[in-house]
Amino acid sequence: MNKFIFTTLLIFATTSSFAQAYYTDDNSHEVKLNIGQFLITTTVELGYEYYINEDTSIGGTIYFDGKSTDYNGNFGIGPNLRAYFGFEPKSGLFAEVFGLYYTGDDDVDTQNIGTRNYDYSTIALGLGGGYKWATRSQKFTIELNGGLGRNINPEDFQDDFMFRAGLSLGFRF
Repeated sequence: MNKFIFTTLLIFATTSSFAQAYYTDDNSHEVKLNIGQFLITTTVELGYEYYINEDTSIGGTIYFDGKSTDYNGNFGIGPNLRAYFGFEPKSGLFAEVFGLYYTGDDDVDTQNIGTRNYDYSTIALGLGGGYKWATRSQKFTIELNGGLGRNINPEDFQDDFMFRAGLSLGFRF
């Protein structure tokens, strides 16, 4: 009888105590606000990120700015793909590839007529990177990122570069 109880307890203990290398959770969605961009330029930039696994995510960014002549226009939307290289899941050093469609106004100085606004919309592709910190509960994040892109359309803007930077606060659910 003692052997039976011992064997039953041993089987129960070994099958119920499989250890995981990382903290596992179901927080695969993250929303974030680029607070750094808002404090410096009053641009409201919101982001979303979906974690495919612990090292890869896809997401998107949308931003609004009251000044249409700012460096990245007054409206932008675009996707991104990230790869994380940290020891913790869903955090640490990351690299990303992103696309961005943005619109704005460009002041053109003509010699005889004066200054006129030129409305534009363009598409940019770029590379970026940064670092993400997460709390122990994996609910809240702080992210520092930057990136550089190249406009691909229209021909007037193909020689122009665009950049992204930010300090974001995020919430996972």
